[in-house]
Amino acid sequence: MHTIISTRILLAAGGAALALPVAAQAAQVTRPPLTLPSLAPTPAAPAQPQVASPILTPTIALPRLTDAQATQLATLLEADVTGQGLAALPPTPVTGADSTRLIRQALDHARAVHAGRLETVDFQEDWGLRPPAYDPLPSFVAAVRSDRIAAWFASLPPPYAGYDGLKAGLARYRAIAASGGWGTLAAGPDMNIGTSGARVIALRKRLAVEDRDTSVSGDSYDVGLVDAVRRAQRRYGLNPSGIVSTQTLAALNVPAASRVRQIMANMERWRWLPQQMPANRIQVNIAAAVLTLFDGDRPIQSMRAVTGRPGDETPMLSSTIHSIVINPPWNVPTSIATRELWPKEKRNPGYLKRAGFKVIDGTRLQQQAGDQSALGRFKFDFVNPYSVYLHDTPSRAKFASFDRLASHGCVRLEKPAELAETLLSGDPYDWDGKLAAKIEARTARQAQVAQTLAAR
Repeated sequence: MHTIISTRILLAAGGAALALPVAAQAAQVTRPPLTLPSLAPTPAAPAQPQVASPILTPTIALPRLTDAQATQLATLLEADVTGQGLAALPPTPVTGADSTRLIRQALDHARAVHAGRLETVDFQEDWGLRPPAYDPLPSFVAAVRSDRIAAWFASLPPPYAGYDGLKAGLARYRAIAASGGWGTLAAGPDMNIGTSGARVIALRKRLAVEDRDTSVSGDSYDVGLVDAVRRAQRRYGLNPSGIVSTQTLAALNVPAASRVRQIMANMERWRWLPQQMPANRIQVNIAAAVLTLFDGDRPIQSMRAVTGRPGDETPMLSSTIHSIVINPPWNVPTSIATRELWPKEKRNPGYLKRAGFKVIDGTRLQQQAGDQSALGRFKFDFVNPYSVYLHDTPSRAKFASFDRLASHGCVRLEKPAELAETLLSGDPYDWDGKLAAKIEARTARQAQVAQTLAAR
């Protein structure tokens, strides 16, 4: 049995996930202390000027390299710059005789591999996962002293299988590009079972460049070719229909050199993630629109989600779920009210009332809990500057779609009741058997999410 009372959540794109860690203490709703001004403040005596003590930052001297270490460092650096996707070509070799320059080049490389090359101020506003500052010098000095430079290099990249897969893919696609890549497939009608001719022959050859299991013989679109097309569609994040439509054709015609650049860009995004994920967490893959609940780093629950559409992208962030609201009202953001709801009311007078909305303070819209509520029966709250949350939805059709980028930025859940029951299973209130009753009561109720206890 897995007892999870509070969970850390991580939201991220593609390989990068939106993850929220499970809180170690019972989360309580706290208010800032109330401070009352003094009625008759006594003038304070003028403060004596103080001279700030200088802050001395201890410096670490660059280590001395042996000739063997300098040669090893130069060799590792030359291979790793291209292997880690930091450059298309190896850097100009630095001789071991210029050890200071070599060390500084290695330290710059370490920062880029470990935390990425993008400055914090250059991140997009909705990318809340920013890598912390990283100083590689202390660990490098220790590696030189213990003569473990190769192990130091190996410790720099993100410790994730997704990154390792991209690194292997980078080497493979570079080799494909160096061999001439692949040809462009001619436009034409969709290809499917029953199609035959020169376009099918060209399709087989094109797929075989990336997929060795694709047969290049034959001019008919058979079951084996359907499977090969589906594998390609999964590689490109497309609906694996097995039909070569306009969208699939466009993906197949992206040059190999462009795929290399895409892989390099995605490796950089992996470097922006935390070096260690919380063992107990909810992780949302925004691009794939899938939520996974981890207990002790082991996935125990997964479900489809609906994430932000283009223009309303779900932000990348890490936070902690502190409470679940049952039968939540929806306080409509001003942007959605102005852009969507008020125009609907203008076109169809009475729409807002029929849909359960009411006007608060003459300006704000709120939708009451009920069968029509956009938030459904559950809302999972966590602190973040983007005003996003996880929630239920009465609109279920999108969960059956492959492309589920359709929300205003929040994350809609396929199975919110299951997630709520798991998160509340160890709550002192004993929600077992009471959750359904609270839902049917149709009144808002906030349940605190507490400490995580995992029993295997």
